[in-house]
Amino acid sequence: MSHANRDAPARVEKSVAPITSQERESRILEARKRMEAQGLDAILLEPGSNLYYFTGIRWEQTDRTMLAVIPARGPIGYICPRFEEARLREQMLFGEDVRVWEEHENPYHEVAGLLRDRRLERAKLGVEQTLRFFVYDGIRGAVPHAALTPADSVTIPCRSNKSEAEIALLQHAADLTVEAFKVCIAQLYEGMSREEFIDNTVTAHKKLGVAGSIDVQFGPGTSFPHGSTQFTHLRENDVVLMDGGCTVEGYHSDMTRTLVFGEPTKRQREIWSLEQEAQAAAFHAARLGAPIEEIDAAARRVIVAAGLGPGYETPGLPHRTGHGIGLDIHEDPYIVQGNRSPLAPGMCFSNEPMIVIPGEFGVRLEDCLYITEDGGRYFTDPSPSIDVPFADEPHA
Repeated sequence: MSHANRDAPARVEKSVAPITSQERESRILEARKRMEAQGLDAILLEPGSNLYYFTGIRWEQTDRTMLAVIPARGPIGYICPRFEEARLREQMLFGEDVRVWEEHENPYHEVAGLLRDRRLERAKLGVEQTLRFFVYDGIRGAVPHAALTPADSVTIPCRSNKSEAEIALLQHAADLTVEAFKVCIAQLYEGMSREEFIDNTVTAHKKLGVAGSIDVQFGPGTSFPHGSTQFTHLRENDVVLMDGGCTVEGYHSDMTRTLVFGEPTKRQREIWSLEQEAQAAAFHAARLGAPIEEIDAAARRVIVAAGLGPGYETPGLPHRTGHGIGLDIHEDPYIVQGNRSPLAPGMCFSNEPMIVIPGEFGVRLEDCLYITEDGGRYFTDPSPSIDVPFADEPHA
């Protein structure tokens, strides 16, 4: 493939709008409908992607407890350190009830007070799957008569079906990452270190106005699905596996390209083409209403038919075929055996079967897609060939 010098990413001329307060309000209404259906009286959210999804509040997780309580009925309430109250109120779009605690005080007394004032001290409270244990334990001790139960039946379906606005943000993030990949591929040279490549990817994304990075593996290091600590410098004829993305308004891109620095061998071409076939089979299985696990099965059938595997055995595909993407780079739905949930419009996920040849190399092609009434639609076009990572580039 060509390694022509290219220092600056192409400008992606596209304006994208952040999520509006009206859309967040509709998310809260949807969550309340699901709470009613599940018999939940409220859900409790820590700082993180669920808090941002519903309230628009960006808040870092620390050892100081901050919570939002979204009841099935009534206004949202918040608990935070007193010295952070002004910062919290700057961001609040919904509700006015903020309970504060001083540094020497127990924050869970404020949680109990808020719940008691809402007559929820004996309620069924949903907690998100990522809630840290010390927070869970503090809540449990403060409201011993409340029933704490997973909120997944509310948060996961709300977030799994993306709106047009969310899909637009994901598309913009993907477009930017394509440009960053192109720049950094063109900068490969023999002897380059992994660290230099990664630094280049951070710079490329920064020039595009976003935070992002791309990890890279060289040669035999590509046979480790998440990388090796060895094989840190690029050599002629190495397989190069690059995986990364950026965020736009909190929404992630995620893409992987695999190529050869030099002339690919016959074996490298064969395995790359098999990977391409497996990725295509997974995409064609992404039909509206089909069980999610069928996508994984379709990719695996291609690989097993070629004499690799079976199951997660290597040489073959050692992991699931994909993961949901949105405010978290890995989120529901997971494209894995046993997930029989039907594919629905707005679901967004990666398609990334990987073929690992232990001790030699690995090939992964990853492109994310979303489900429409007509089936799957890619955010990024798959690689045409081992020599041409992007569909809009001329053949070398």
